[in-house]
Amino acid sequence: MEELLPPVATAAGWIGALCTATAYALVSRRRIEPDSRASQSINMLGGALLAVSAAANGSWPSVTSNFVWIIIGVQTLLGVRRGLGVTDGR
Repeated sequence: MEELLPPVATAAGWIGALCTATAYALVSRRRIEPDSRASQSINMLGGALLAVSAAANGSWPSVTSNFVWIIIGVQTLLGVRRGLGVTDGR
């Protein structure tokens, strides 16, 4: 099982890198809005996968920066949701 970790972590890193690059390209080409659900979701997925890869390789500064990336995405999604007047059902 341990021998599977390096290739899985590497694959997660590559997919994460593709996710963040794709989100950046879509925003840059104005195909999606920077604060859209799609943009933030793709970025958060990319950050999570990059964090997995970094953790597997012991790159803790990268893990931390990707964790911050995810938090920013969550905060943005919550802000967008509040801006749309979406309530939590109370």
